[in-house]
Amino acid sequence: MMFLTRWASDLDWRLLLLTLPPLSLLAFLCLSAVTTTATPNSFYSFAPLKSFFSHRIPSGSDNSTSPSIPPLPARNNEPMAEDLLKKEEELKRSRIAICLVGGARRFELTGPSIVNNLLKVYPNSDLFLHSPLDRDSFKFSLLKVAPRLASVRIFEPKPLQETDSQVRVLTAHNSPSGIQGLLQYFNLVEGCLTMIKAYQTQNNFTYDWIVRTRVDGYWSAPLHPDNFIPGRYLVPSGSGYSGLNDRLGIGDLNTSAIALSRLSLISHLDSAGFRQLNSEAAFKAQLTTQRVPYLTNRLPFCIVSDRKYAFPPMRYGVPVASLSSPGPLSGTKCRPCTPVCSGPCVADVVATLYKGWSWTDWSNGSLQLCDAHAEWEPGWEKIFDRVAGKKLAAVRRRVGSLNLADCVSDFEEMKRRTVNWEAPPATEICRVGGRSSK
Repeated sequence: MMFLTRWASDLDWRLLLLTLPPLSLLAFLCLSAVTTTATPNSFYSFAPLKSFFSHRIPSGSDNSTSPSIPPLPARNNEPMAEDLLKKEEELKRSRIAICLVGGARRFELTGPSIVNNLLKVYPNSDLFLHSPLDRDSFKFSLLKVAPRLASVRIFEPKPLQETDSQVRVLTAHNSPSGIQGLLQYFNLVEGCLTMIKAYQTQNNFTYDWIVRTRVDGYWSAPLHPDNFIPGRYLVPSGSGYSGLNDRLGIGDLNTSAIALSRLSLISHLDSAGFRQLNSEAAFKAQLTTQRVPYLTNRLPFCIVSDRKYAFPPMRYGVPVASLSSPGPLSGTKCRPCTPVCSGPCVADVVATLYKGWSWTDWSNGSLQLCDAHAEWEPGWEKIFDRVAGKKLAAVRRRVGSLNLADCVSDFEEMKRRTVNWEAPPATEICRVGGRSSK
């Protein structure tokens, strides 16, 4: 009898030992599930388990439904932080060409932001500048502080011949200078690619990455390493105008060679039957016909514009963002202004706009609007200085007071640091800009 009692007791302990592990695992899973409703910084010890059960493989991207890149992971996730550091180190070892195109316009506002948030973030990158000579070109002397100057071409613009295929494929609608304006822009972009190819041949190497952006872009934050994606061409989200936002592009050498061939590929679009396309629609057609996969992402820059736009914008109108908007603004038009529309007002305005034009993201208070129907408001300088900070404000003031001697000296220093230089004499550039000897 004592034997049976002891055997039963031993059996109870064995059963208990067998049931404890699965019960413990169940309790662990339940507690892990509870953490999903906690704040992001809570219960770090369960993060790997939650990641395992909640992880989903992102869907692939094709040319018809290109998703935005997922938000960047939090820095407190150590494995993700390590991946980011590896990507940063990889980019530091990579050869990067940064191509700036367009007229100088408000470069005293945009230039320093480009230097700080692109050129100095990737100090191993080579700068290429392709721009027409105008009264604002003297502002390019600001680039004397760029880490590496590869090629500079400032040229006297001339009308471009319009071919039959270009007239068929492109439309003058909504282009301030008609088809000629589009061709001039395409020529700037493809001309920069020509400069890059020549520099590669000259120095017997090839670039890993090309970043193409506009000189009138104001950058509010650095370009993040996660925007460099092999085999994919990355463009800003929003402002697509029935195509793709073409105000910036990031890609490897192969995808960039196609994306930047804006003039050369028009004949291919003509053969494919495309007609009456604006710049953005032509850009999308260019990538799709050449089978270049693309992605979109929100990027921290906007295009500083002096153009006037009706307010409030209706249907096909253009919303103009305040430079002080939290953003990221992904290349939308902007100016330094006192916002007249924010929060629910922005939602009301965007609701009236044509969805097919894909306006920039306005959620979570990221967008504030200007009334841009007139000239920039009096006192815009103080608004800009407050947004940009003391260093950029000091540069703005210096450019405004730059005399002829200092302008020429800055350009000569920039020329000495540039490998390939094709531009009028510094005195001519500065005098065209109204710089006096006083």
